[in-house]
Formats: sequence, C-alpha cells, structure tokens
Amino acid sequence: MTASTVERVTELQVAWGTLESPLGQLLVAVTSRGLVRVSFEANDPAAVLEVLARRISPRVMEAPALVDEPRRQLDEYLAGRRKRFDLAVDWALVSPFGREVLGACAAIPFGQVSTYGALSAAIGRPRASRATGNALGANPIPIVVPCHRVLRTGGGLGGYTGGLHLKAHLLHLEGVLS
Repeated sequence: MTASTVERVTELQVAWGTLESPLGQLLVAVTSRGLVRVSFEANDPAAVLEVLARRISPRVMEAPALVDEPRRQLDEYLAGRRKRFDLAVDWALVSPFGREVLGACAAIPFGQVSTYGALSAAIGRPRASRATGNALGANPIPIVVPCHRVLRTGGGLGGYTGGLHLKAHLLHLEGVLS
C-alpha cells in the first residue's frame, strides 16, 4: 500500500471491496497495517463486516480503491500469473497460536503441500494436529495465507472453509492436483 492509501485506511480503520474471481465473489478487507480479511462470503457480507466492526473497529467502509493492490494480486494469482503474494498482513483476527500455525503455513511454497501433522511438528507441537487444523480453519486470509496447501496425512484433502471444491481448484491451479 502506498503512504496515501495507508493514511486513508487509517481514517476509516477498515476498508473493504469485492473481487469477481473464478472462485466466486471474494470480499477483501484492509487496515492501515495490511490485509486483514479475504472471505468467500462476499455475496452476503453482513456477517463478515460485523466481525470486522466488533473485533477491529466500528469504522468499516466499502472503499474499493483502497483494496486495489490485494485485489490485483489475488486476481493475478487466480489467473496463474502470480506465485507469491507481496502484501503486508494484519494479524488482528488471529490468536497467538493461530499466528504460529499460519506463519508456518505461509512458508509452504507455491505448488507444494504439507500435512496437518507436519505443520504441527514445524511449530514444535507435534501432537497438536487437530488444533492446527482448527487454526487453519479459522484462517481469515485464505489464499494469501495458503491453508489450501495443507492436507490430511495420507493425502486426503481434509477440510477448507470455502469448500473442498475451492481447495481442489486452488491445488489444481498450483499443479498439485491434475
């Protein structure tokens, strides 16, 4: 985000807009610290916006121009033209444990996968694979923080907040699934 964008977002606290994508309409929200939310629930944003208002600030406003950069990068990724996101992230909606999990998840490279157990071990909690799965399920920034790259031990897809069809689509896009 540019300095003027950060100033404008600071005035609003939370700016949001939508993105038409192959996955359906996405809701994208930013704060002055960075991307705070990507939601598959853009067709009915009330619940998402209520959580942002309650947990971050009641000053939530639709301001599409202020979310142009994350929308552009998401669009490029979903079109197969981007393998890494270059966005600041605001972890305000994530617990400390969730941040550990999502930080490790963010390190999984494009086109590669891990398992819930391996991710748990990577953060030094090898017996916390169920808690790791719960933290991934609560990921407020899917796609950018690539929780779709985490599978069940044995290769099963596991779960995905947007639905398994979206997880399969993203893994296919990355060449993991044929």
